[in-house]
Amino acid sequence: MADSTGTEAPLPIQCQRLFGKVALVTGGASGIGESIVRLFHKQGAKVCVADIQDDLGQQICRSLGGESSICFVHCDVSLEDDVSRSVDFAVDKFGTLDVIVNNAGLSGPAVPDIRDFELSVFEKILDVNVKGVFLGMKHAARVMIPLGKGSIVSISSVASAIAGIGPHSYTASKHAVLGLTQNVAAELGKHGIRVNCVGPYAVATPLALAHLPEDERTEEAWEGFRAFAARNANLQGVELTARDVANAVLFLASDEARYVSGVNLMVDGGFSCVNHSLRVFRG
Repeated sequence: MADSTGTEAPLPIQCQRLFGKVALVTGGASGIGESIVRLFHKQGAKVCVADIQDDLGQQICRSLGGESSICFVHCDVSLEDDVSRSVDFAVDKFGTLDVIVNNAGLSGPAVPDIRDFELSVFEKILDVNVKGVFLGMKHAARVMIPLGKGSIVSISSVASAIAGIGPHSYTASKHAVLGLTQNVAAELGKHGIRVNCVGPYAVATPLALAHLPEDERTEEAWEGFRAFAARNANLQGVELTARDVANAVLFLASDEARYVSGVNLMVDGGFSCVNHSLRVFRG
C-alpha cells in the first residue's frame, strides 16, 4: 500500500521478511538498485545506499523517511577505499551488516567489431562490474566472518550464461561475477555466509540505454527497447521489471533462502536455457 507521497509504506512487522536486518546496496540510487532499496526498506531492513549519484541517493533517503532506517554514502565501487568506507559507514550507522547487494554496474558501448573495442573501455567495465563485486564481497566478509552469518548477493545477467547478447566487456564481466560468486561461496560456507547472484534478462532501466546520449533517451527509444526485449523474450506476455529482479534478490537475502548458496538465480523467463537459433516452438 502506498502512502500520500506515493511511497509504499512498510509492512506490519510480522510480515517483514528482512525485519531487523541491515543491508548495503551498491548502485542503489537508480534502476534495479533503487527497486532493491525500496523493497528491502518495505520489508523491514535498515538500508545503506551506496552510489556515485549523490543527489538521487539523498532523494531516495528523503522519500523513505530519513535517517533512522536508511542512509546514503558516496561510493565508487572501483575504489577499494570507497567500498571499505561504505561498509564501515553502514556498520557504524546501524550496528552490523547482514546483507550486501553488489548491484553497481556498467553495460558499456555496443561495439560490433572487437578490432574497434578500446582497451580503456574494456578495463573500465571490468573495474566496476568485477572489481567492484570483488571488493564488496571482500569487505562484507570482513564484517560477516566474525558474526558467523550473512548474505552476499550480486547482480549477474543472462550474459553470465549465454553468449552473443552483449558487448565483450559486459559478457566477460558477468561471467566473472558468476565465477566469483561460486568461488567465494565455496570459501565462506564454513563461516555460515551465503553467496549468490541473480541473472536478469533485459530490464528497462537507465543502464539499458546508457550507450545513448541523454537527449536521445526519448520515450520512443524506451518503447523501442521494450519492444525489442519482448520480441526476443522466451516468456511471452510478461514484461520483466526491476521489481521482479528485486523480488529475487529479496528471496536470496532473506532467511527463506537460508540453505541456498552458490546459485545464479536466473530471472529471464527461460531465455538462457533456450537455443534461440532453433525456434521450433514459436512457429
